[in-house]
Amino acid sequence: MYRGEMFHVERSTWNITERTLGKIIAIANQKGGVGKTTTAINLGASLAANDLRVLLVDSDPQGNATTGVGIAKGDGKTTLYQVLLDEQDIESAITKTDFEGLDIIPSDRNLVAVNLELVDRENRESKLREKLATVRDRYHFILIDCPPALDLLTLNAMVAADSILIPIQCEFFALEGVSQLLDTIERVRDGFGSTIKIEGVLLTMYDERMNLTRQVEQDLREFFEQSVFQTVIPRSIRLAEAPSFGKPILSYDLRSRGAESYIQLAKEILAHEQSAGQATQSLG
Repeated sequence: MYRGEMFHVERSTWNITERTLGKIIAIANQKGGVGKTTTAINLGASLAANDLRVLLVDSDPQGNATTGVGIAKGDGKTTLYQVLLDEQDIESAITKTDFEGLDIIPSDRNLVAVNLELVDRENRESKLREKLATVRDRYHFILIDCPPALDLLTLNAMVAADSILIPIQCEFFALEGVSQLLDTIERVRDGFGSTIKIEGVLLTMYDERMNLTRQVEQDLREFFEQSVFQTVIPRSIRLAEAPSFGKPILSYDLRSRGAESYIQLAKEILAHEQSAGQATQSLG
């Protein structure tokens, strides 16, 4: 699918400069089922729809981001597993999707073995950072879809990333385990000389009709304050259906609330980049 053919997304008016090239965002939460992969796919497509170049890195052995953009597992493709183990170079793993501007490094179930096979290697926590360093200047954004665990794969993603986006489902136990994630981020900063920041907390599976949803939102905004995105992702059947067709929601149903919400999320992130760039210029 191409940006100009089946739909039109108004191009961002923000100035995307060389400063934005290669920004790496890890999408992580060790709690499963919170919308990490859905966000990785659809944020990537929404940024690409703004005429930006985006690389999606599927760092989850389940490989759902891979199939979610229409890439079949197997059939001899180079995957992230082979890249991290130095069996193949990263260039051979980059695969174009049908969504213009969006590429992916695919994965499959073999990736789970990385947690064992890298454990005795030197600089094991920095392997992904080393690999992405060779291609990051080709993309405006690199999004890493992390597994639902604080394992070596997630640690690699955090060490490689400039920022972390945390999807949180609007449910009773929303904050469960988040403190452990925040502690891991601090350890990455202290242990690896990282300057990783919180890109934002994203409220997912949002249903404004439920009192619980509104209460959870209030609690999260009080806890994280300005780190919570204004954009929320609604509970949506269309969002849930799209991956089974191997399409981002912008390709599957552009007029859905899910598509609109991810377009708004992309604009919010770009607006933040613009304001951060202006602040840097004024300090300079």
